Amino acid sequence: MSKQRCGWANPANPLYLHYHDHEWGIPCHDDLCLFEMLNLEGAQAGLSWETVLNKRENYRLAFDFWDARKIANYDDAKVESLMQNAGIIRNRLKILAAISNAKAYLQLLENCGGLDAYLWAYVDGKPIVNSGERIITTALSDQISKDLKRRGFKFVGSTIIYAYMQAIGMVNDHAHDCAWREKFAE
Repeated sequence: MSKQRCGWANPANPLYLHYHDHEWGIPCHDDLCLFEMLNLEGAQAGLSWETVLNKRENYRLAFDFWDARKIANYDDAKVESLMQNAGIIRNRLKILAAISNAKAYLQLLENCGGLDAYLWAYVDGKPIVNSGERIITTALSDQISKDLKRRGFKFVGSTIIYAYMQAIGMVNDHAHDCAWREKFAE
């Protein structure tokens, strides 16, 4: 017998099911994963999450396994190489955003201790349990978005940040009938 999942989890895509069951909405405190997800959520802008998820391993390879120190030093030749990489979304603004985000992340690491300390301070270390209804932005995603932009991050609008908050488990938005909702509601 299979467990009930959120309606958006495409049952035909094993990657999507694994993402729903083992990652989405689960509180994440690993800075490398938080940095990766921030950039992947930005890459998703205007596209489906499934498109990005299907390219996730290609992104890891193309972006040096999300090593911010390496990404911060990418030059024009590396950008052009990424623009030719069919395994990722070849959008120059999104590629340049990942480089800007790496630089901003390194500054955040120095000033705040990293994304984990920075982000989870907004919710006192505890996930917000929402209604499970479709929410696109909140006052909190507006606030985080504004501050990240001020710090030099790109592709971090409020809608992207809310999706990011869901992905990293700052917000539990599993549907009411989803077997994972109660699992992470504590």
